[in-house]
Amino acid sequence: MQIGEVAERVGLSLRTIRHWDEVGLVVPSKRSAGGFRLYGEADIDRLVLVKTLRPLDLSLEQMRELLATIDGLEDDEGDDPARTAELAGRLTVFRAAVDSRMEALRAQVQSLEMLSRDLRRLAGERRRPAPG
Repeated sequence: MQIGEVAERVGLSLRTIRHWDEVGLVVPSKRSAGGFRLYGEADIDRLVLVKTLRPLDLSLEQMRELLATIDGLEDDEGDDPARTAELAGRLTVFRAAVDSRMEALRAQVQSLEMLSRDLRRLAGERRRPAPG
């Protein structure tokens, strides 16, 4: 698939996809004879994964490290226990960071819900006619 089709399918801008290619996060598996980026299903899956990483506020380097860890675990055949343990340890660190970010977001949502209730209550009080 060409970049325009991919952008529409995954809900990203052309600019974002090109940038992720330039920084090595998601490199298309092929190029056409004219140099156009061509993406396969695995590339699209990778774009979706990176898109889900965006709200975590990870640096590009951290994203690269996480993607390398995921790739390493997927390719790991278990013949090097030290390598497997290293990859699992790195994954645990990233998982803890994701869990922490989720907790922070939950707290933020709760605060916003309280503010919304307070504002609705205040708006309701303003609509009532003044006594007297």
